[in-house]
Amino acid sequence: MIESPQSESPRVVAITGTRKGIGKALAEHFLAKGHTVFGCSRGDASIANANYQHVCADVADETHIKQFFKTVRQSAGHLDILINNAASASMNHLLLTPRQTFSSLLETNVVGTFLCCREAAKLLKKSKTGGRIVNFSSIAVPMRLEGASAYAASKAAVVNLTEIMSKELAAYDITVNAIGPTPVPSSMSRTVPSDTMKQLIERQTIKRMGHMDDVLHLVDFLVSPKSSFITGQTIYLGGALQ
Repeated sequence: MIESPQSESPRVVAITGTRKGIGKALAEHFLAKGHTVFGCSRGDASIANANYQHVCADVADETHIKQFFKTVRQSAGHLDILINNAASASMNHLLLTPRQTFSSLLETNVVGTFLCCREAAKLLKKSKTGGRIVNFSSIAVPMRLEGASAYAASKAAVVNLTEIMSKELAAYDITVNAIGPTPVPSSMSRTVPSDTMKQLIERQTIKRMGHMDDVLHLVDFLVSPKSSFITGQTIYLGGALQ
């Protein structure tokens, strides 16, 4: 029997990296559904909505992240969904990758994800609908694409964090999953050389660039009540081949 569609109850959502790209699209998507959204980025807000609050924060800075979630706690009292979207990328051959570049990727992609999950979990425990964490990995992990060793390593660490945190947070009714998007049109994807982008798409099972809706639909499912029995999983879009 197919259930009739029901409108979603308003929830409190925290999203990192909301100034542009996927993060901004996610924030606008959840706002359109009537949810309260807290966003952060290193720059000023690019969204004007009564249900949106923005904090300027670097996800790799512990003090910034504690302040971000303090704002959520003081304004909403709890949190239902965390989406760790903020990331940095660098595509260079191993021999052309400075140590600082590798360190910066680890700080943003791994330490940032860790800090946000740790601070968010304290509020997600109070969710009446079950807490949801969605982390962002990348298809660069299973593809092991040449020229992406530092970036792929940082995103592989996100997968491992996701799997372990899903076990640690299950007792609090919090699920933790990750998605590995194929590139979608964004400021980040535009930094990838065209030859590298072509190689990447050719190694996908579905040989096309991703659409923003591909990401939004998957996130919608992973934060919905229908995904309550799914945790510790990473779903790669586009059918990433080894």
